[in-house]
Amino acid sequence: MKDIKCPSCGKAFRIDPSSFEEILLQIKDEEFNRQIKERLLLAEEDNRKSLEILKRELKIKLIEQNRIKDNEIKVLESKLNIVEEKKASAINDLKNQATNKINSLNNELDKLKNEIKNQSLISELSLKNRVNEAVTNLEKENSSLTSSIEKIRLESSINEKLIEEKFKSKISERDLTIKELRDMKSRLSTKMVGETLEIHCETQFNLNRATAFKNSYFEKDNDATLGSKGDYIFREFDNNNLEIVSIMFEMKNECEGSTNRRKNEEFLKELDKDRRQKSCEYAVLVSLLEPDSELYNAGIVDVSHRFPKMYVIRPQFFLPIISLLRNASMETLKYKSQIDLMKRENYDITNFESTLEQFKNAVGKNVSLAQDRFNDAISEIDKSISHLQKTKEALILSKKHLLSADSKSQDLTVKKLTKNNPTMKKKFEDLNNFEDKVA
Repeated sequence: MKDIKCPSCGKAFRIDPSSFEEILLQIKDEEFNRQIKERLLLAEEDNRKSLEILKRELKIKLIEQNRIKDNEIKVLESKLNIVEEKKASAINDLKNQATNKINSLNNELDKLKNEIKNQSLISELSLKNRVNEAVTNLEKENSSLTSSIEKIRLESSINEKLIEEKFKSKISERDLTIKELRDMKSRLSTKMVGETLEIHCETQFNLNRATAFKNSYFEKDNDATLGSKGDYIFREFDNNNLEIVSIMFEMKNECEGSTNRRKNEEFLKELDKDRRQKSCEYAVLVSLLEPDSELYNAGIVDVSHRFPKMYVIRPQFFLPIISLLRNASMETLKYKSQIDLMKRENYDITNFESTLEQFKNAVGKNVSLAQDRFNDAISEIDKSISHLQKTKEALILSKKHLLSADSKSQDLTVKKLTKNNPTMKKKFEDLNNFEDKVA
């Protein structure tokens, strides 16, 4: 027995050593479970923070890329507007110059007409010559202005064509990019026996397996013994064959022109069931459903508020989500190692205790069997003693009867025998007389 003092009231009381050890084991198990819960909570908090940071970084990158593209479009549009304004101002300048020149020529013509009127005495020939000369000069200047206007128009047309070709090339490049994206989307959106998206993800993984995933397992989930299965299972182990992270993948897609539009929400419950049945830590839905959803197009979507440790992504985030979850799990690997070590130690203690308990049970069973046999022997001995006691009593009773018979036989005499029997009395008397005679 051990004396234990209560920390609250200070009262001492005795307790059995086995009970004391049970109390210590309970306290140790509670502390061990509490430490494990705290470490797991810290690891999950670190994972959540890492995911939030990555989501913010990806969102910032997407916003920055969109901003750069918008700025480029605005710059090109501003350049186009400037060229249009320059072209319009140049044409206006040419028109103004031509108008001014024509007005000046008309003024000179009016002057000539006035001079002709004033100089009526000048010969008709000289007048005609002067008029012809003026007309010729006007025609030359008009042709010169016309050629200048044509030249400016030609230059403007060339500039317009250059600018148009430049923007056409830009537009064609953008159209080509859009077409390539549409082709890629079309390829990804075509069922091809329902495996195009799966093949795409598997190909992306295999391209990086040798460099980034040396100790990883990524294969199709073909085990449907429990009623359902996912598409792919990813597992990664360290050098001690301790699991770092495990992910259940489900790939969902539909044809571009499909009228029956499915939603990602419809597949989350089944995916969570597959994750738990196959003992995977995380679940990821790689989806091309709901293509116009801003939520799913924004990047990695955490749906752990619906189902624990579950994410919905687009195919371009397939490798980043694996790297993200793996890096987050690497932080908790040391905690897992410590927990595994503590489990092994606890298993050794439990194994020792179970072996000791088995030995106690075996010895107790043998003692119980021996005690049963001992009790049977004692019972048989008691039965034998009872039987011998009865035999003893019977013998004692027989002895009493024999002693009584002996006593009665000792008391028997001829006189008692011949009493009330004259015939026998006479015969015994005759016999005695004969013996006397003989003697």
